Amino acid sequence: MQKQQVSGIRVAMVYIGTVVGAGFATGQEILRFFVDFGFGGLWGIGLSTGLFVGYGVLIMRIGMAVGARSHRDILPELGGLVFQTGVDALILVSLFGGFTAMIAGSGALFGQEFGLHPALGGAVMGFFTALTVLRGLKGVIHAISSVVPFLLVSVVVICVGVLMGGNPMEIGSGRPMAAPTRMMGNWVWAAVLYGSYNILMSAAVLAPVGAVAADRRAVLRGGALGGIGLGAASVMIFLALSVSQAESGGFEVPMLYLAGQISPILGILFALVLLAEIYTTAVGSLYGFCARLRAGGQQNAAPKVIIGTAGVAFLASLFGFSNLVRYLYPLQGYGGILFLAALLIYAVRGLRRRRISAR
Repeated sequence: MQKQQVSGIRVAMVYIGTVVGAGFATGQEILRFFVDFGFGGLWGIGLSTGLFVGYGVLIMRIGMAVGARSHRDILPELGGLVFQTGVDALILVSLFGGFTAMIAGSGALFGQEFGLHPALGGAVMGFFTALTVLRGLKGVIHAISSVVPFLLVSVVVICVGVLMGGNPMEIGSGRPMAAPTRMMGNWVWAAVLYGSYNILMSAAVLAPVGAVAADRRAVLRGGALGGIGLGAASVMIFLALSVSQAESGGFEVPMLYLAGQISPILGILFALVLLAEIYTTAVGSLYGFCARLRAGGQQNAAPKVIIGTAGVAFLASLFGFSNLVRYLYPLQGYGGILFLAALLIYAVRGLRRRRISAR
């Protein structure tokens, strides 16, 4: 991919596509991290949006400065060998966890929309994802950015349809279908964890994307538009789920339920868009995971690593999609806080250096 081809708009689409996997697009993430906290969840979305914008731009700026080819290339800028090893391991675990969630999400979608056993849907997604990675991953960024507009349009249509038929007074006033876990505690901490684990996973894509962005303006514009786009879509989903929580909150894929209530045809179309988005995110996660292992000296065993990883992830996905979102994602968020702290220290030091040099 040539550098001048990656504009700010395309950077934004890639950023959004990296985050809006099964958890986001199905509504489970917004439900568990924000809707369950009532009206305070809206403030949480605002906080997480700020994290997406600031940290997204920062990661891409570092990636551009060092010519990053993977997330590993930006780690020496943030800390010593122990830090690099720890964060590298965290990102690796997050990529595997993300891939597992994609398989579980596709299984939940197959079960809810088509009446098939979730394990069958997960197995199909795992198979085609592994097959794609085995054949190479040229054009995966193009695939991700191509699916995002369809997903965003679908989310807007569904949410507007739900809000037109709902009661605005119900927004943020309903009881949660499941009490927030102790790992999240309150909406502030939930927002930090939500931004933390998503940024940690996104670093594997954002760092090299920053290196091929057209210029600094494209990075700034892409990070800002991407973060704000994520925030706006989150608000739409929050409002739709809030006014329909009693009906949709008990489903593994609440957004798919809402789409089907508006129109059966819309439900089927949204299911197809969801599968496409889950597929591209799953491919990115599995590729990033296995590429990192190959970089560690296991290149000859790449097919075994890919197939073995897909098999283990499939077994882990049987834990259940909503359970993975509720417990695995917050745990990944705790791990990502170390990464966010290091990035913040890097940014503060950079500001101090610029102030000193300007005197």
